[in-house]
Amino acid sequence: MIRIPPFRFPQLASVLLLSLSALVIGGCKPDAGTAPAPPASEKPPAEAADRDEHSYAEPDKVVTEDLALDLALDFDARTIAGTATYTLQWKDPAATELVLDTRALTIDKVEGEAGGQWQSLQYALADADATLGSKLTIQAPDRNARIRVTYTTSPDASGLQWLTPEMTEGKKLPFMFSQSQQIHARSWVPLQDTPAIRYTYSAHVTSRPDVMVLMSADNDPAAQRDGDYTFKMPQKIPSYLMAIAAGDLVFKPISERSGIWAEPATIDRAVAEFADTEKMIATTEQLYGPYRWERYDLLILPPSFPYGGMENPRLSFITPTVIVGDKSLVSLVAHELAHSWSGNLVTFASAKHGWLNEGFTSYVENRIVESVYGKETSDMEFVIARNALKESIVSMPEPVQALAVKPGTVLDADDALSAVAYDKGAWFLQFLEQRFGREPFDAFLRGYFDHFAFQSITTEQFLAYAKEHLFDKYPGTVTDAEIQEWVYGPGIPASAPQVMSRNFGIVDSARLAWLGSAQLPPRQITDAWSTQEWLHFLDSLPATLTHEQMAQLDGAYHFTGTGNGEIAMRWYPLAVRSGYSEANAALAEFTARVGRRKLIMPIYDALVQTESGLALAKEIFAKARPGYHPITTGSVEKVIAEAKPAPAAEPAAPAVDEAAPATH
Repeated sequence: MIRIPPFRFPQLASVLLLSLSALVIGGCKPDAGTAPAPPASEKPPAEAADRDEHSYAEPDKVVTEDLALDLALDFDARTIAGTATYTLQWKDPAATELVLDTRALTIDKVEGEAGGQWQSLQYALADADATLGSKLTIQAPDRNARIRVTYTTSPDASGLQWLTPEMTEGKKLPFMFSQSQQIHARSWVPLQDTPAIRYTYSAHVTSRPDVMVLMSADNDPAAQRDGDYTFKMPQKIPSYLMAIAAGDLVFKPISERSGIWAEPATIDRAVAEFADTEKMIATTEQLYGPYRWERYDLLILPPSFPYGGMENPRLSFITPTVIVGDKSLVSLVAHELAHSWSGNLVTFASAKHGWLNEGFTSYVENRIVESVYGKETSDMEFVIARNALKESIVSMPEPVQALAVKPGTVLDADDALSAVAYDKGAWFLQFLEQRFGREPFDAFLRGYFDHFAFQSITTEQFLAYAKEHLFDKYPGTVTDAEIQEWVYGPGIPASAPQVMSRNFGIVDSARLAWLGSAQLPPRQITDAWSTQEWLHFLDSLPATLTHEQMAQLDGAYHFTGTGNGEIAMRWYPLAVRSGYSEANAALAEFTARVGRRKLIMPIYDALVQTESGLALAKEIFAKARPGYHPITTGSVEKVIAEAKPAPAAEPAAPAVDEAAPATH
């Protein structure tokens, strides 16, 4: 779903929604509790310029105010079954239909409450659209205040992953978790699956008694495993923040309001790695106002989690691949925490405005990193992300190079969540900070989060607020042409502020010296390098190296078999391109074990370029597939299916790299 720069979610060349056709189970034919209603249309209407075209919901007619779930988890059947009850606000006096989004759900019955009694309602489930799923249209002639849907999920629900004990860290109990963003909540709950609608929710969940169940709600750190759990989320959230997980999970605190949920085999390492979480919360509060979600806990998922993290409120889902023992990758936690202000508190109204979530969050993330770990660390992460953006943006279609597409432009949901949304968005906010000054800009952001708290907004609403509270307040500081270029224009504006990294200057000198002389830099230099410096070193190497160069680097720095996924995702593709087969065994083990798309898709992309590599990719995928998330499976299937390999050839000896990516 998300293609993210270093230290966040996956950065991928492919778009999730383009591969959903390989993931989605065909929907049911129209079925009804009584007589069938007329068939629902397959595509949402597009008459409104600001309509969320990735949802069938009609929020101008009726909205969900509260959702009550009563669910049963079945690990053997790999399904969730139960009821979803909606408390509704009918906005259009003429509206008599409730339209919900579903994907591969079996609808058993639909009822409306009238006079304290539940009565059957007519409904129709349309044929499945490969991207959007099936439109569920419920006839409610009495405009019922509450409607209840009884349903069962598919074993292959795109938003759920079911793991056998062997696929977990502890290998004792099964595991299940959800991933609702961008439009996967509809695969495990029928709902109005658009961020334009926010609602409170409660849930009663039953499961086998030996697993702990958690949700993006009020998880009790002292909760006991008994197979019967209740949850409440009193703050209104959009559907993509619905989350559930169940497994062999234990809790350890970091502070009074923050802690870690993880498998017993992982918990202690996770607590040590993320010990600075409370410092991060306090730092963000000082900058942008109080944390409004009561608790902030982390759930460490198995390695098959397809993303780096997911900002589910109160309970961020985190990949274990950032637990490397030195806190060098914990900016991912800073990113997910920052979403508690930008995204969860102030939410984009549709994917077209994705930068309002991710650009703001990436900016806030770097401010947290700067405060907790120092400006040089923050600068290094800025440089890495922006170098990746500059490299990737040139191959993007112009419409998706803009932060926000103009009204009326049709866009797939995840096209708006590329590195542009994250890093160009953060770059734009740094541009504003530089122009207006940090203190005035911090005050503006704090006011922005307060003003739009618990609302879903558009880019145009942000710009109107910024005009009143920032641009007009300091006239002449920026021009309208500059703002338009940043928000709606392609590429990186010439006004983009540049970031320098002193440490990267040393890395560049060492790399160029080695390429020219084959003399590795002194150990006293490289022994002090952080993960970020090693990433910059690898990112700046030529596309291929000789076998001798690869062996020299590997012998000195032991990249093959590294436990650091960020290094692995750079080293293994380089090894493939360079014909360094000594890395193949470790490459295969890593790619089969880890399901995080950001880390493994560059490896698959490199493998499928040759016939021998494609054969190895297929071999790895066959072994790994049972443990991959459906989202990861779809991405890998697409890369393999579209592969056009060339016959294997010895890589040419590279020239000295005299055109390395700039560090400024």
